[in-house]
Order: sequence, then structure tokens, then C-alpha cells
Amino acid sequence: MDFPLFPLIVGGIALLVLLYFFPISLWITAIFSGVRVSLFQLAFMRVRKVPPALIVNSLITSTKAGLELTANDLETHYLAGGNVPSVIKALISADKANIPLSFKQATAIDLAGRDVFEAVTTSVNPKVINTPNVAAVAQDGIQLIAKARVTVRANITQLVGGAGEETILARVGEGIVTSIGSSRSHKEVLENPDKISKLVLSKGLDAGTAFEILSIDIADVDIGENIGAKLQTDQASADLRVAEARAEERRAMAVAMEQENRAKTQEAKARVVEAEAEIPKAIAEAFRSGNLGVMDYYKMRNVQADTDMRDSIANPGGQGGSVKPGREEGRMS
Repeated sequence: MDFPLFPLIVGGIALLVLLYFFPISLWITAIFSGVRVSLFQLAFMRVRKVPPALIVNSLITSTKAGLELTANDLETHYLAGGNVPSVIKALISADKANIPLSFKQATAIDLAGRDVFEAVTTSVNPKVINTPNVAAVAQDGIQLIAKARVTVRANITQLVGGAGEETILARVGEGIVTSIGSSRSHKEVLENPDKISKLVLSKGLDAGTAFEILSIDIADVDIGENIGAKLQTDQASADLRVAEARAEERRAMAVAMEQENRAKTQEAKARVVEAEAEIPKAIAEAFRSGNLGVMDYYKMRNVQADTDMRDSIANPGGQGGSVKPGREEGRMS
């Protein structure tokens, strides 16, 4: 007797589709694990594109750990884009460590982009954050380079909206700079580095952050440059350049004044020459007008010759003592 092949194929496909939308084996596992979930819930998860195995396995894990969660809670968190297994592990770890953490808080932390399981782990086992080298200058001008280790644990209540590790490192660095800068000498810091830790801890640097600072330990303090001496040297060099510029300005002013005086001297000499050039004209005019006679002119020439002779005797060097031939001829006449 021959059986038709087409109905068998259709029946097999229908059975596979039925088993896909109604995962009976997963439903049986949930029942035997003490989790109440119906086949229609699993089918609706398939329709909403939620993996039933993920929800059921997470629900089984939470139920065995004593957490009271429902499939709708886990499905809602999955549809919101959350990490359901991470939230379940975080809730179990917090419950075992007696850390107050509700499902609403855990899902909010997870949806905020933080690893909620890592946050709970950090809250149980504090971690150490190493700060970069922080350079600061004491009041005596010596630079110190400090490096600190900050022990923190997660603050569950401030994980949503709280600042991260970068803020902690920035605030600790600021506290180190303030502590070193308020020290009168770098030797005080080298002798008692715990002063830095005490001062930084007293400032409450973990306010508004997702962490709680447990301790701040100064790992290393090195001596850097003598910033005070360097600043004084730079100031002295700047003062020297200013003084040189002012001296150059005064020198330029003196040179300009000297050139101006020379120009005035040449101008005065030119005026003297110009005035001397007017003398023959005046003498000629005096002759024409009859105010000066020939004998008067020769007497004037003799007086000039006598004056030049006295000057030459008084100044043997010859400056101002030379007798012009015309004047000498006037004297001999």
C-alpha cells in the first residue's frame, strides 16, 4: 500500500513549526525546575523575537538563587536592550554579599551602559587605580613628581549618573598638587608623604562619583627640577634684555642728538660764512656812500694784521694765527 509523499512532507513541516513556536522540551525543563511558564508564553516570546531559552534559563537560575522574578520582567528588560544574564549574575552576587540591589536598580545600571556585574564585583572586591605622574612645586621652588594608588569600590546607589574613574584621577591629582604646593619645603613632603594622603582624603573627592575612595597611598615621590631657580634665571634674563633694550634706546638717542648738534654746527658755520660774505659788500657800500675813506680802510687792515700776529704768537700751533697776505700787505703799507 503506497502512502502519498506530499502529505507527509506537509505534516513534517507543520510539526517543526509547531515545535519551534511551542518548545515543549524547554517547557518541561522549566516545570521540573520550579518555574511556572506556559507554552503560550513561550510561543508569544517567539513572536516578539525574544529567545525563550535565554529567558527560561535566566529565570531558572534566579529562582534557584532565591530571587523572585517573573518572565515578564526579564522579557521587558531584553526588549529594552539590556543584558539579562549579566543582570541575573549581578543580583545573585549582590544577594550573596549582602549588598542591597533591587532588580530595578540593576536594570537601570545595565541600561545606562555600565557593567552591573563588574560593579557588584568591584563593590565586593575593591580595585586599585594607579594615578599618572603628578608634578607639583613646593613653596621653596623644588618640583616633586608624585604617584599615588587609589583604592576604590563601586557605589551602587550612584552608578547611574555618577562620575567615573577619570574624575577620581583628576580630583586626586588636584589634591596632590594642592598638598605639595602648600608645603613650605620639599623636604617636608619627602619626610612625611602621608600628609598628602590625609589632606586628599579629607577633601571628600568621591562626592558625586560612582566610587567610594577607601584609601590613597603615595607610591613614589621623586625630585624634579628647581623651578624656582629656573624662574629666577628666566626673570634675570628678561630683565637683562629689557635693560639692554633701554640702553640701546638711550645710545640711539645720543647718536641722534650728536648728529643733530653737528647739523646745527654746520648750519651756524654756514651762517658765519654767509655773514662774512656780506662784509666786502658793506665796505664797498661805505666807500660809495662816503662813510669810509681809504685811510680808514688801511687802518682797519693794520688792526686786523696786528690781531692775527698776536694770535700767532699766542698759539704757536698755527690755529687761528695765520696772517693773510692781503692783511700783511695792508700793514706794510
